[in-house]
Amino acid sequence: MAEGMTWTVADGDQLTQAEIYGEVLSQLGDKYPEIIALTADLAGSTKIGRFGKKFPDRFINVGIAENTMFGMAAGLAMAGFTPVVSTFAVFTALRSAEQVRTDICYQNLNVKIISSHAGLSFGQAGSTHHCTEDIAVMRSFANMIVIVPADGIETGNAVAAAMEWPGPVYIRIGRGFEPTVHTTQDYGFEIGKAVTMRDGSDVTLIGCGVGVKHCMQAADVLQQQGLSARVIDMHTIKPIDKEAILKAVMDTRRIITVEDHNIYGGMGSAVADVIVEAGKACAFKKLGVPDAYSIVGYPEDLYHYYKFDADGIVETVSELMKMEIEEDEDWEDET
Repeated sequence: MAEGMTWTVADGDQLTQAEIYGEVLSQLGDKYPEIIALTADLAGSTKIGRFGKKFPDRFINVGIAENTMFGMAAGLAMAGFTPVVSTFAVFTALRSAEQVRTDICYQNLNVKIISSHAGLSFGQAGSTHHCTEDIAVMRSFANMIVIVPADGIETGNAVAAAMEWPGPVYIRIGRGFEPTVHTTQDYGFEIGKAVTMRDGSDVTLIGCGVGVKHCMQAADVLQQQGLSARVIDMHTIKPIDKEAILKAVMDTRRIITVEDHNIYGGMGSAVADVIVEAGKACAFKKLGVPDAYSIVGYPEDLYHYYKFDADGIVETVSELMKMEIEEDEDWEDET
């Protein structure tokens, strides 16, 4: 929890995830004098520049040299500092994947990576700036923690929690004015523990990032249709909350995952891994970007086009509800 922060919940409706993280990081700089912030000429776009204005002696702009930046972060961590690196998600996960993997994760160094403009949030910038592969890439690196906050409030909590976590942490945020889904900072954020936003018995919607808001909106529509939808904010993709997933499977038997990411290797795949390993079959569907490079457009239009907004979720729930599933009360294998 981001205790002592001067921004309020009301700010969540006015500030982007990046602006809130920039503010929270600046305030954490007083508590953690070992923090060194690094940017690759994107201080304004990623909002890490707020830290630089407050602590100019602890701020490094390496220029357009992302690979060098991550290498420097590894060196600073080995010297006892806590580097916080921020750039666009596409540059972190693709351009600098080798440095993140080998320089940082391989050595299990205490580097915090906050990547903005993830998913389709920079939709009008074109496919080269869409990042729909980063969750898959980052969760495949040993020692890396992967967090995808649902809104600005959760982003603030995630940044504060990351400073207490020993080792590399990847925090993935969007670009635009992501809508607020949490009403307070004090909802019990904990790395590796999902948040149940609302309970339900017919179907479970598991979302991360902006997908959580889409799930909440869909649940409202489904309630009007007489269906009870559980909504889970799976903010931590690694380590994932296996207990919350398996409870949802046992309680609802129908699971839909929603993410602004390719459906291969992302949060949906992580959830599927848990279900398969448990041997508890259920009706299951992953919503996100298909096996394609996204078209260009505004984020909201792209979410609708690829059917992982509220309309697409409701449509998928309708399809899943038609599937027959085994109604064994305890669902234990017979011997």
